[in-house]
Amino acid sequence: MISRRQFIGSATLASTALIAPPVFAIQTDEDARLDVFFEAIFQRSLDRSPTRQSALGIRRDQDKWDDISEARELEDHRLREADYAALKGFDAARLSPQAALSLRIFALSTERAIRDFKWRHHDYVMTQMGGVHTRVPSTLTNSHPIASKADAEAYIKRLEGVAPLMEHAIRRLAAQEAKAIQPPRFVYGLVLEPCRNLLKGAPFEEGDDSPIFADFKGKIARAELPDADRADLVARASAALTGGFASGYRALIAHLRAAEAKADETAGVWKLPEGQDYYAAQLEGYTTLSLTAAEVHAIGLREVAGIHDAMRAIMKQVGFSGDLQSFFAFMRSDPRFYHPDTDAGRAAYVAEANALLDEISARQGEMFGHLPKAPVEVRAIEPWRETSAPKAHYRSPPQDGSAPGIFYINLADMKAQPRYQLAATLYHEAIPGHHVETCIAHEMEGLPKFRRFASIAAFSEGWGLYSELLPKELGLYADPYSDFGRLSLSLMRACRLVVDTGIHSLKWTREQGIAYFDANMPSSHYDNQREVERYIVLPGQATSYYIGMQKIIALRARARERLGERFDLRRFHDLVLGAGPLPLPLLEERVGAWISSGGQTV
Repeated sequence: MISRRQFIGSATLASTALIAPPVFAIQTDEDARLDVFFEAIFQRSLDRSPTRQSALGIRRDQDKWDDISEARELEDHRLREADYAALKGFDAARLSPQAALSLRIFALSTERAIRDFKWRHHDYVMTQMGGVHTRVPSTLTNSHPIASKADAEAYIKRLEGVAPLMEHAIRRLAAQEAKAIQPPRFVYGLVLEPCRNLLKGAPFEEGDDSPIFADFKGKIARAELPDADRADLVARASAALTGGFASGYRALIAHLRAAEAKADETAGVWKLPEGQDYYAAQLEGYTTLSLTAAEVHAIGLREVAGIHDAMRAIMKQVGFSGDLQSFFAFMRSDPRFYHPDTDAGRAAYVAEANALLDEISARQGEMFGHLPKAPVEVRAIEPWRETSAPKAHYRSPPQDGSAPGIFYINLADMKAQPRYQLAATLYHEAIPGHHVETCIAHEMEGLPKFRRFASIAAFSEGWGLYSELLPKELGLYADPYSDFGRLSLSLMRACRLVVDTGIHSLKWTREQGIAYFDANMPSSHYDNQREVERYIVLPGQATSYYIGMQKIIALRARARERLGERFDLRRFHDLVLGAGPLPLPLLEERVGAWISSGGQTV
């Protein structure tokens, strides 16, 4: 184990001054030209995505939905090709180092997007992990505030606009199906359930308000509006829900039911046209490294064995007699590790999460010099989507500061949320994980927005998994069972390497993937099934966590070895997060330059 002294490095915590994220200033005329170019592209992208505007807290086109038509996708591709060609007009030799890095990142990401355009129909349009069917209610409830009559009227127009939006979604689904591209049959039931749930309750039928109607009425009640306006707006929202909203979802439900009958049970994307080449592109895209499926599979097998050994050490520490599978069964069944599956149990779980959040928040200065301005809070996932939603996820705050970051936790089944995993899950999603990583990037000044708001799975999810380890080095996870929880989540990410490649490259069945999890994980059969079903519909994505974490740990070890007493962990973390999300090879270059500078600012 790394000692506390080694963890802190040469820093003196008592004198730590928390400062804002770095500011990147334009240094040359060529920097300024490039900055204008990047800003124009980002604003163009934003103009073409009303839902992204809403997510960022921009109230501009909040009465519209994104255009998800094939024509728009082709248009976006042509614009991307033109952007890439325009890069030849910039002289990299006249750029500052930071601007030159931006040029490289943009060129790499644009080149990949152009190259991977051929696979656009291979990505499943709609799955239990996401799609327009959940993006609509999520945008309305989480990203569409109502403070004025205009806000409310925009909300109503969005409700009415669901019908044409779903028409486009159905066309995209049909185009995939015509190419023999469909997810396995089990996916359809998981997609249909939240769609049906949105049409339950008033104004569709007698009973409690439906999720969207309740959201609208709650926001209207809190807005400063005349009573007459409130009554009129609620009536109009009711009509829009039973009109465009309901007709859109009912048409989608009908299409999904018909498509379900034509789907097969084959899990891997090897079944798709040129499926193996598609999967290779997915692996490279998600890991940002040139790793083959065989290499990823071998890494997974090795890491699973190593984590099993660490778990056996905990068995000895707590005095458990029996083999590892017996210990897994004990951890699944002992009631001390679970809150009751009641409202009181759910409240206790949230209270425990808040206590852990308060504890780690007070320790941030030991891990970072730069801290996010935005707060983060714990929330249960909404009931309408909890059955198909993940066990936990993070939602970043809007840029206007009107809401905090949110650590969402799924409390549908308390047996699926063991207490011993709560700490590691919170560290991953909130602090020091995604909340810190995301907000530091979003709050940077002077960095092109395409970098601040970039999505690079190996970087972000690698950081998230790395963040589960950091608190252990701070002296947390004092309870060996919570440390077992940390190991169990790391084990899950290692198993992902094995199962993701097993399904999509080695032609494993869904049942083989679940059986591997059952044999190697302490989680329940149901949890293991949900995990494997996720990998089936997002090929390659699950490999980004462990691959990204391994790279960050390797870079930290190299920096510590080369710098010795000059190594400061807070500076290392500020360095890793201080340029926004980066592909792993560029992150390695950045850390290498920092080491060469003697651990000073890059």
